[in-house]
Amino acid sequence: MHVTLSHLKAEMLELLLPACCLLCGQRCPHHLLCPGCEEDLPRVGKACRQCALPGDFGRAQLCADCLRRPPPWDHAVAGLVYEYPIDHLVRRFKFHRNMVCGQLLANELVRAVRNGLTSPGSSMQNRQPDIVVPVPLHFWRRCKRGFNQAEVLALELQKHCGLHLRRDLLRRVTATAAQSGLDRKTRLKNLRNAFQCHALGGAHVALVDDVLTTGATLQECSSVLKRAGASEVTVWVAARVPAPAT
Repeated sequence: MHVTLSHLKAEMLELLLPACCLLCGQRCPHHLLCPGCEEDLPRVGKACRQCALPGDFGRAQLCADCLRRPPPWDHAVAGLVYEYPIDHLVRRFKFHRNMVCGQLLANELVRAVRNGLTSPGSSMQNRQPDIVVPVPLHFWRRCKRGFNQAEVLALELQKHCGLHLRRDLLRRVTATAAQSGLDRKTRLKNLRNAFQCHALGGAHVALVDDVLTTGATLQECSSVLKRAGASEVTVWVAARVPAPAT
C-alpha cells in the first residue's frame, strides 16, 4: 500500500494530539463531537417562521409576539436552541476565540439553512437570498476581539451554500455599550443610529448573527437594510434562546 508523507503526518498528529469530543472529551477522530453528544444536540425543530422561536405554533407557524408585534425582518432560521451546552460553546467561540466551537456552530447553521432552502413546504423554499450580510462589529470592538463571530458564520454559508457574501455593505458606525445584561427596550435605545448601509436596490438579504436573544440588534439592522432598499430580509442565526427574553 502506498503511504504518502501527508498521511504519515496526519497519523503522527493523531498519536500526539488525539481528536476528542468538544463536549465530553471522548476520542472521536475526524469528528467534532462523539456520536452520543451529536445526537443530544438541542437542534431547533418546529419553530415560529418569523422569529425562529422553538415551539409548535399551529398552522400559522407564528408565535404570539410575532402575531402581535412582528419584527422588521420577514422570516428567520436558527440551527440550535441556546441552552446548555450550546451557550457554553458560544461563549468559548465568541469570547475565547475557540474556532473549533465556531466551526461546530457554523456547521449546524449551514445544516439548518440547507434544510430550509430545500424542504418542501418551507417558507424559505426557492427563496435563496441575493446577498449574505453578517451583523458588523464596530472597528474598536473587532480589534479588541480579534474577529467578528457573525462573519465567521457567514463565510461558512458562502462556502457551503454558494451564496454571495458582502462584508462591506452594513457598517457599525457607533461604538455602543455591550448589550449583555440589558433588557430589550434599553438595547433598542442603545443601538439607535448605530448602523449604516449602502443602497440595496431591491435585493433579498440574509442577515447572519451568532445568537438571537431579544432581537434588538437584528431588528435595528433589518430596519436599516429595509430603509436602504432591501425587498426582503431573512435572519439566520446559529442559536436561538428558547423563550422571549425579559
